[in-house]
Amino acid sequence: MFAVLRDLIRYNIEFAIGLVLLLSVVIFSSLSFFAPVDPSLIYVTIPDQPPSWQYWFGTNSRGQDMFWQLSAAFRNSLIFGVTVAVLSRIISLTVGLTAGYLGGWVDRALMFVNDIFVAMPIFPILVLFYFVLRNDMDSFTLALIMACFGWPFDARLIRSVALGLKHREFTRHAIFAGMSTRKVLLEEHLPYVMPIVFSTFLNNMLWSIGFEVTLAVLGFTNINNPTVGTVLYWANSHSAMVVGVWWWIVIPVILIAMTFLGLFLLAVSVNEYIDPRSRLRRMGA
Repeated sequence: MFAVLRDLIRYNIEFAIGLVLLLSVVIFSSLSFFAPVDPSLIYVTIPDQPPSWQYWFGTNSRGQDMFWQLSAAFRNSLIFGVTVAVLSRIISLTVGLTAGYLGGWVDRALMFVNDIFVAMPIFPILVLFYFVLRNDMDSFTLALIMACFGWPFDARLIRSVALGLKHREFTRHAIFAGMSTRKVLLEEHLPYVMPIVFSTFLNNMLWSIGFEVTLAVLGFTNINNPTVGTVLYWANSHSAMVVGVWWWIVIPVILIAMTFLGLFLLAVSVNEYIDPRSRLRRMGA
């Protein structure tokens, strides 16, 4: 693992840039654990103060210090993205490996369900869930719902790899040795798909955070929970750009761009590293 990370940093400038961008956002979000006040409280500072030595990111019209507010918001959004990505990876791994290895009617049944989820319009369904749950729609509930829709494309990709692994010599040896299906999938096939899982993990984080921001800006989440989207929601509600409180929108957008660009560069770099020809070309072989 460390050798892979070393090679990516050494030979892939995109990976190094993406890692620096994402680590910067992660370090910034971790500062929220040392916040002097609760970021959800309002009117604890002087409203509409521009960035200064006292308020590095300024204050908003709700009397909140934007530095600590954004730190908590990015922490919650990153945790949300990781939660969705982990849960959807578990589903995609289970479906993809099982369908590829067992084949037959199991494969057809799982891929039929997979295709149904692929065809579903996610955004209207999430809005419908908001109106049904409303008061109970917290970040974890939304993460669970989104995880149920974030697995089908990756499950089909994992299945395609599992179909090839099924007929490899080491799989036949494992079956001949008396290994159960669960052991074959976990001990023999899982290591081969882990690079794909890591790459799709980053893409899924990008997808889920983007959806959360979109829903929150439109007011379809718990707007009192500090996230990247709810920060922009309140900025839009108070007409921040019109009244001249530009830092309430500009600074979050810059940090969002850093986060998305970092995740995108990491995902692209890992995808390239998975391909042996691209990896060797990068290393000058």
